[in-house]
Amino acid sequence: MSYEWFVSLRYLRAKRKQTFISVISFISIAGVTLGVAALILVLAVMTGFTDGVRQQILGNVPHVLVQKFGEGLNDPDKVVAAAGKIDHVVSATPFVSKEAMLLSHGNVAAVTVKGVGKGHKIFGQPLLTIDGQPIADSFFDENTDRPGIIIGVDTATSVGVTVGDSLNVIPPMFNITPFGMVPKMKPFRVVGIFEKQSSIVDSFFAYIPLSVAQKFLDSVGIVSGVELEVERFDLAPQVAEKLSAELPFPYVVRPWQTIYGSFLSALKLEKLGLFIVLGIIVLVAAFNIATTLIMVVMEKSRDIAILRAMGANSSSIMKIFVLEGFIIGSVGTGLGALLGVALAHYADAVIKFLERTFHIRIFDQAVYGMEHFPSDIIVSDVITVMVMAMSISLLATIYPAWRASKMDPAEALRYE
Repeated sequence: MSYEWFVSLRYLRAKRKQTFISVISFISIAGVTLGVAALILVLAVMTGFTDGVRQQILGNVPHVLVQKFGEGLNDPDKVVAAAGKIDHVVSATPFVSKEAMLLSHGNVAAVTVKGVGKGHKIFGQPLLTIDGQPIADSFFDENTDRPGIIIGVDTATSVGVTVGDSLNVIPPMFNITPFGMVPKMKPFRVVGIFEKQSSIVDSFFAYIPLSVAQKFLDSVGIVSGVELEVERFDLAPQVAEKLSAELPFPYVVRPWQTIYGSFLSALKLEKLGLFIVLGIIVLVAAFNIATTLIMVVMEKSRDIAILRAMGANSSSIMKIFVLEGFIIGSVGTGLGALLGVALAHYADAVIKFLERTFHIRIFDQAVYGMEHFPSDIIVSDVITVMVMAMSISLLATIYPAWRASKMDPAEALRYE
């Protein structure tokens, strides 16, 4: 161990008359610890909320959407084949979409009727009934006068139907009869009711078989678009760019970031704002480190003078106090990282414990549409916070260390 390290560690252990300086050192370490822990926790929670919102959005929005400008797709097989040649594409499913009204027992609800095929999923899951049993056979049974329809629980409540009941679907289309124009209408049987803790999605979507939708909506052989599912949601722009090269205009290829990018950008901006605000805590702790080192320099002026008289150069003196600040910053950053990661990992358990103990509601699952308190630890975020904290801590040591290195030993020992 070099003597610079030895002296730095020695100065952190206070004697009886230097207890005040030691207390300030521990306060500095505590400040860095709390600042780093708060930053890691908030970033984890904001990342969790962003991912939770993204999952809600992507539950009913394709990763990549392919449509044709101003018209429907009359060649969906071509699009599906082109998508199948691109890496990271899991599935490509055509669909037909149209706004419509649901009518039952005198109750009316507005929905977007979506015709889907057997490969389609709702919220990333296979088609299920309210009891959790597969309904693919009954849903896609074409040998019936009342095709199957799947609606959300809010829609079912609004029109007063349950599984097995019938309702009428009325699109904005008309049949010409001898008595004039009559709204188009077709009865459907409710074969499934889905529930997702997002009332907007529950209220505005209903699913029917693709073949039935094409006949009912006068679009035989034509689909509204093709939905692509990719391996990871962040690969959507890359897949969309490659597919755009294969399918030029009038095809329009859009990743989910284009559809809902502005909303998620707002969440990212909020995350950045919180990062900056909480970063000020670390900055304040760095000022405490600078104050501590300045006081140590003033207290140890005699020791510095003796070291200089014994042959220590100014760089060695500066190194002693930089190392002392480095030790304070390292200990504070390390403890803060451990505390922040632990709090972020057990955030949901802590929230539920506080709710049970104090009988209060901190996180309302129905409001946010999430089953658990969101917290997602990103290694890169933790590393960024630690690097930032260490950098600020080291910068705080520059002036006190420079001041100590410029101290005149003769002047310091004159009155000793």
